[in-house]
Amino acid sequence: MEGNKELPEFTHEGRDKKKFVREMFNDISSNYDFLNHFLSVGIDIYWRKKFVQKLNISHGNHIADIACGTGDVCFEILKNHKVNVTGIDLAENMISIASKKAQKKQVENVQFLVGDAEALPLDSNSVDFLTISYGFRNIAHYEKAIEEFLRVLKPGGKLGILEFSKPKNSWLGSLFTFYFHQVLPRLGSLFSRSDAYRYLPESVDFFPSREDICRKLIYGGFNRAEIHDLTFGISTIFLGFKKGE
Repeated sequence: MEGNKELPEFTHEGRDKKKFVREMFNDISSNYDFLNHFLSVGIDIYWRKKFVQKLNISHGNHIADIACGTGDVCFEILKNHKVNVTGIDLAENMISIASKKAQKKQVENVQFLVGDAEALPLDSNSVDFLTISYGFRNIAHYEKAIEEFLRVLKPGGKLGILEFSKPKNSWLGSLFTFYFHQVLPRLGSLFSRSDAYRYLPESVDFFPSREDICRKLIYGGFNRAEIHDLTFGISTIFLGFKKGE
């Protein structure tokens, strides 16, 4: 894994990363839902459900879901909560699919917008919760995005990040690394852009540690941060709490 860090195939910060991410997700959008469920053997559905449960959302809240993709977290939230949800994604093709899914499901109280996590099309102090699932590692400038997250959250608001992590168990970590680096890219390339599923494992390699993410949230202005691992640490929920009035 360290070798991968020394010789990255992809850019993991800055303008070039943002351009690549937008183009890649636009290109893979038509197969995105199928591959998410297929390559994770459906466990991604469980992770998103646990993520939403951990947020403790109340009826009447306004939630912004950033890097919303095709809207799975938005729809999961709306299953059990009478709230208003705004889904935002950099890739317009993802937003198009999410909007069509909302129409097909006849889901109300949700809107989908094309937008950048580093310059959100939302008013300051306007949302109770801000969520981002498996999209935070795709952001070009973490600090700028965290600044925006803090800006749009109301005082006392909560940030929820769901991301892949490296399992703490060494045996499981080795298995996870083998699957992510050797199996997943080959399977993904059968259905979609091959570089998209080479980028995924490398982006996890280059993603900051659990502790570094918490430090970024605290240094970025959040009052406190929490870590909650799922499935032996393959995925992790990070919670950031904005100071109340």
